[in-house]
Amino acid sequence: MKPREYCCCAIPIINAGIYAALTEQFVAGVVIGVLAMATPDIVGAATPSFAAFVFGIVCIAAGILQILGFIAVAKEKSILFRRFLSLHTILLLAVFSLGAAWTVWSAVRHSTAKSDCINDFYDSSDQDQADQADKLCEIFPWVDVGIMGGLWVLFAIVHVYLYIVLNSYSKGQVRDHAKYDALNDSSRAFNDTIPMSTRGDTWDSRPSGEAQGDDYRHRRQNSSISMSDVMSQPVRRATDENSNYSRSAYPPEPAHTLDDSATPNHSDTFYGGPSPHGEKPANTQAHPG
Repeated sequence: MKPREYCCCAIPIINAGIYAALTEQFVAGVVIGVLAMATPDIVGAATPSFAAFVFGIVCIAAGILQILGFIAVAKEKSILFRRFLSLHTILLLAVFSLGAAWTVWSAVRHSTAKSDCINDFYDSSDQDQADQADKLCEIFPWVDVGIMGGLWVLFAIVHVYLYIVLNSYSKGQVRDHAKYDALNDSSRAFNDTIPMSTRGDTWDSRPSGEAQGDDYRHRRQNSSISMSDVMSQPVRRATDENSNYSRSAYPPEPAHTLDDSATPNHSDTFYGGPSPHGEKPANTQAHPG
């Protein structure tokens, strides 16, 4: 599956988006479960007496399960999140299967729902109420069935989308963990055969790109001169006769200047030969000292 970057079009899936998806499922599961068990019977629901309790318990269980998802995201536990996603899928299918079953059951047993509506809200001994009850109790059960079916479709679309978000996050989490683990495992490296654990060795024997020969390696080599030989050699200074360094003359030779009459060029010969500008200028005063 292609990795997703956003949830609900604008919320980054890492990590605000995944928390938003888990929060919605937690709130929806708990609220729907409580309403299923605590509210009065629906007029159009011709279901067994235990149906509401079974549906409510499964919804609350699906909502509480989201806490496991919060822990898996907060702790960056990819395996735990996959286990959560598997359990979430099972409970999600159970919730929507029960919802579809009770909705279809109520539609099939419309006559039962109509008779229950008449007995609960009207006095059948009164002819006027009996005529009114026959009309209204024929309509309201179908309205309730239509509302239940519409809500089932709406919640199915929302939670299928959220399931895609959760599944995409799980796959991306596993993929990112595999890339991170490959940094310390050269056998699982991604276009990189150098494990991170060996990169800190300055004298690593890996071939250098600047190798001068086939057997060239970066490695530590012992010196050919012992420490005693090095310490026994005389100390050389810049003023020694055998030194390649010579003391420069001081003060330096005086420089020559040129008047402001013309701009010097490369053909001027101030230090030998005739000059096109006339006589050689006088020496400047030597540096004091």
